Amino acid sequence: MVEVTTPTRTGPSIWRQLRDLPLLPMIVLLTVFIIPAFFADFIALHDPYIPNLRQRLQPPVGFGGTWEYPFGTDRLGRDIYSRIVHGAWYVLAVSMIGIAVGVVVGTTLGLIAGYVRGWFDGLVMRLVDISLALPAMLLALALAAAIGASFLSVVIVVGFALWAYFARQVRAEVLLLRNADFVARSRVAGSSHTRILFRHILPNVTNTIVVLATLQVGIAIMLDASLSFLGIGIPRPTPTWGLLVSDGRDFIATDWWIAFFPGLAIMLTVLSVNMIGDWLRDTLDPRLRQV
Repeated sequence: MVEVTTPTRTGPSIWRQLRDLPLLPMIVLLTVFIIPAFFADFIALHDPYIPNLRQRLQPPVGFGGTWEYPFGTDRLGRDIYSRIVHGAWYVLAVSMIGIAVGVVVGTTLGLIAGYVRGWFDGLVMRLVDISLALPAMLLALALAAAIGASFLSVVIVVGFALWAYFARQVRAEVLLLRNADFVARSRVAGSSHTRILFRHILPNVTNTIVVLATLQVGIAIMLDASLSFLGIGIPRPTPTWGLLVSDGRDFIATDWWIAFFPGLAIMLTVLSVNMIGDWLRDTLDPRLRQV
């Protein structure tokens, strides 16, 4: 049997990629999102669940507060900073697992639909059209209301809301690759359809999947925060960022810090992830790289 060499889309060397990595978004992402998610027990100042009514509604540092509660306290006296730090883990887990579900489902369906075509391709594309036609938030609300409020339900909602983006993009890439010379040589060499899909075609769409997955992190975080804000996400007393913003909406005119700092964490995280996603797109897409 003739061995077929599959050309893959290669980017710059790893050292050049690391050198060009946007520094400020990475610092923000590490300090606001990633490090708190994994080391919350070490950097939190107080227990995020235990109330202390004697310290309720303490202002943050710089507005009459102390470093004991740098971001102030909520109406039950819980430290806002500690609750944001502990909430980062749930935001990270929901976004990563939900996107992983969307990647697996969407990529698999997109690969098969683009390669085999026919009725299966038509069915998958009609499902994609239906999914994309519905507003993501409306779809998430309907699913969350039907499934119930829990960590698993939020993960399912995120995966269900994002799979269509991956399916559509991967299918478009496969349509371009299915008649390429290296795929034709693989067929002549006797390779099975499964081997052609996962050994020859999938590596050539991996860059697209990585970039798209990175850009979807912001959407996943916003979906999680929105569901928690509306009370149909991860239930109390889990300190998710959306729930922290919801806790402060009745105090926004007087005790603004309750909602401000969780909202600031959401904004900085989503903005940093999107900037890194744009950098990945420019780095991995040979059509956008400067030679």
